[in-house]
Amino acid sequence: MTAIVPFPLTWLYVPGDRPRVVAKALASGADVVVVDLEDAVAPDRKEYARAATAELLGEPPPVPVHVRVNAVDGPLAAADLAAVAPRPGLAGLRLPKVTSAEQVVRVAAHAKAARSPSPADGPGPPLYALLETALAVERAYAIASAHPSLRGVSIGESDLRADLGVQQDSGLDWSRARVVVAARAAGLAPPAQSVHPDIRDLEGLAVSCAHGRALGFLGRAAIHPRQLPVIERAYLPTDRELEEAETIVKAAATDRGAQALPDGRFVDAAVVAAAQRTLALARRC
Repeated sequence: MTAIVPFPLTWLYVPGDRPRVVAKALASGADVVVVDLEDAVAPDRKEYARAATAELLGEPPPVPVHVRVNAVDGPLAAADLAAVAPRPGLAGLRLPKVTSAEQVVRVAAHAKAARSPSPADGPGPPLYALLETALAVERAYAIASAHPSLRGVSIGESDLRADLGVQQDSGLDWSRARVVVAARAAGLAPPAQSVHPDIRDLEGLAVSCAHGRALGFLGRAAIHPRQLPVIERAYLPTDRELEEAETIVKAAATDRGAQALPDGRFVDAAVVAAAQRTLALARRC
């Protein structure tokens, strides 16, 4: 049985045409393993990657496995969906190059039909949209609220950077914030950050994670197991944050409405809700 991790913080990408690497990823400690059929797989290896991934998902793996299919409007996506959507080990589908709500609705219908031919058989697999162009960011809320099967949105920063012609990392902050707001407005979990491409730069990864956390992201995609503990440390509450959250929740237990803590900070329902989320996140450990 697959162990579902509440509040996943680490999402490890691995190429679908390398089963041995996938096996190592499943034992890496990542909260979610994302088997990639898209960018990480050469064109002449696409069919093999699809078949190997379908075989992997013949039964539930030890951790949740998502599959990033090929571009949703490209020639390979339909075959990817037909191969992996019915498999019992699939925990989610990641959809690259999404630019419209209509694409999400169409993929949701195809994935549900592949998994459950009868409408009475239940919902299709959870979907996660990757926003990788300026147009996708502009339509972030429409995409995020497109269908009940959509469980998350995130940014593909490499493609978005190229589309925008951005040179400095800070040039993506407006887009990042827009997607965080869109996810929240649509009732979705906070997005995970895009990958940090330099697997040797762990210090830079930590700094980038701290910045992402400040923007409202939760967790991050990775491309190497050595990045996982850095991401987890960056996103787990600190001892001070836990102490503050416990103080706020304890004060709220008196049920006297909005009030001030001994240090003068004002506490209302929104502050209490944030403190409760902090404690829930800490309990994942």
